[in-house]
Amino acid sequence: MIKNNLSKILGEKRINMAELSRKSGLNRTTIFQLYHNKTAHVGFDTMNKLCSALDCNTQELFEYVPDK
Repeated sequence: MIKNNLSKILGEKRINMAELSRKSGLNRTTIFQLYHNKTAHVGFDTMNKLCSALDCNTQELFEYVPDK
């Protein structure tokens, strides 16, 4: 399973979803869905914008957790 760490990163950096939307240029709905794990896929463009705005890499944003 791929684990989404967006909420953790936003908390650590003390950034809210509205600020991330402004910094990344992503729609607030997109960020909301990612934050609440309500999306089935994420495009490369979206990942690029998130990593750039949050100054992180894809390994920090998403991680692989083996299924049990």
